[in-house]
Amino acid sequence: MSDSGFVLTKDVGAVRWLTLHQPARRNAVPANGWAEIGDALDRFADSEQRAVVLTGSGEDFCSGADLNLSELDDLRSPAVGRQYMKGPGRAANALHRLPKPSIAAVDGVAVGAGMNLALGCDIVVATDRSRFSEVFVKRGLTLDFGGTWLLPRLVGLARARELALTGRIVDAAEALEIGLVSRVVAAEELQEVVDELAAELATGAPLAQRFIKTGLSRSFDLTFEQALAYEDQAQATLLASDDLREGVAAFLESRDPDFEGE
Repeated sequence: MSDSGFVLTKDVGAVRWLTLHQPARRNAVPANGWAEIGDALDRFADSEQRAVVLTGSGEDFCSGADLNLSELDDLRSPAVGRQYMKGPGRAANALHRLPKPSIAAVDGVAVGAGMNLALGCDIVVATDRSRFSEVFVKRGLTLDFGGTWLLPRLVGLARARELALTGRIVDAAEALEIGLVSRVVAAEELQEVVDELAAELATGAPLAQRFIKTGLSRSFDLTFEQALAYEDQAQATLLASDDLREGVAAFLESRDPDFEGE
């Protein structure tokens, strides 16, 4: 595992693990941590790895931004505040633009920007002791790290309003019920379950995964006719790909496909 400070990087086969590492602060993100997250995601996008897992050290995922009162005094100027927000904004964009699958492996707290970091991943696997909160309103802030875009798409506008305006804690059972997470497992099973899921994603067809991610991300912004037009264009590209021919050959030969992303 390579240590770049706040973000630890480890490759396991075709899967890259990115671990937020400040367990004494529940993996709260320091001021320079946003750049580390963004850089780590960019490096993954350019790497040979096929899937990425974001997780936290110890027993928590991420408690959001690590701010103290002295730092807040420096942010009283709107210009300074906008400069600060470039960090989480860039990291959120790097995650959203990933052409490869991403998984959030969530244990313990995922609150504030930490919650939205998890929700920005393609799949969220949480433990039964996980807790989520759009805690911003309790700190006098609005949602960031893409929360205003992500939350209503996952749980609907009415529930998003309630969660954002109250900042209340959502336990793992409710998170599963309302669609915040894909799966809930026992804490001791998280590593094994995510390992298996990430390995499965890493064997998928890269070009197909890229088009799937893009299409689903744009789905709320397109008319049905526009979605069909996107599907036509994407499918035409894939019909000409070597990956399609490999997928069909593997099916006919009763073997696992070996996709190259071409």
